[in-house]
Amino acid sequence: MTPNKGTYMPAPLTLYYWPTPNGWKISIALEEFGLPYDVQLIDITKGDQHAPDFLKIAPNNRMPALTDPDGPDGRPVSIFESGAILQYLARKTGRFGGSDARNAIEVEEWLMWQMGGVGPMAGQAHHFLKYAPEDLPYAKTRYVDEVARLYGVLDRRLADRAFVAGDYSIADMAIWPWASLWAGQQQTLDDKPNLARWLDAVWDRPAVKRGRALHRDKRRDPTPDRYGLSLNG
Repeated sequence: MTPNKGTYMPAPLTLYYWPTPNGWKISIALEEFGLPYDVQLIDITKGDQHAPDFLKIAPNNRMPALTDPDGPDGRPVSIFESGAILQYLARKTGRFGGSDARNAIEVEEWLMWQMGGVGPMAGQAHHFLKYAPEDLPYAKTRYVDEVARLYGVLDRRLADRAFVAGDYSIADMAIWPWASLWAGQQQTLDDKPNLARWLDAVWDRPAVKRGRALHRDKRRDPTPDRYGLSLNG
C-alpha cells in the first residue's frame, strides 16, 4: 500500500509468533497500539524456536520476540520476553503504560505479577493436566491450587476498578490471555464475579478479538469456547 503524500507510515515490526497465551499478549498489543507488523511463525511443535537464526533474536529459545527497524535512535532493535516487549511498545507509543508516574508503577507491578506468577503457574497447570506423560496428582493439585490463589488475588484487585491498574493497560494485555483459559486450568469463576466481568470487558475490545484470532488455525484444537478460544488451551 502506497501512503498518501506527506503521510508518515512507520516501517512494520516483525512479530515472531505462535498462537499461545504468550504469543497472544503481543498480537493483542500490536493491534491495540495500531502498529503495522508482519508475522514470522515460530512453530514450537516442530522446534523452530531452536533454529540458529531465531536464537540470535531470542537467546532463551522462546517466542514471542519482536524486531523493530525503527528502534531507539532510529536503529533496528530486537526484543525477547513478552513483558519486555510490552514495556517497549508502551514507551515507543506513549500509550497503555500508565497515565502518570504513580500509575505506571501499578502497571509494572501487575505486569510483573503476571510474568512471575500467572504465566508460569498456569503453564505448569496446563502441562500436568494435559500433556504430562504420567499422572502426577501432587503436581496437578499444587499448580491448580496456586492458579486458584492467584485468580483470587486478581478478583479482589478488580473489585473496585475496571481494569487491573485502573485504566486499560499492558498489564491487562499480559494477564488476559492466560486467565481467559481458566476452564482448562480447572478453575471456576462462580466465586470470582469481578474476574468474570473483567474477562468479558477485555474480550469486548475489537483489538483483543483480532489479536487472539491471529493464526488460530494453528492451534491443536481450534474448537471455540465462549471467547472463541481453543478448548484445548
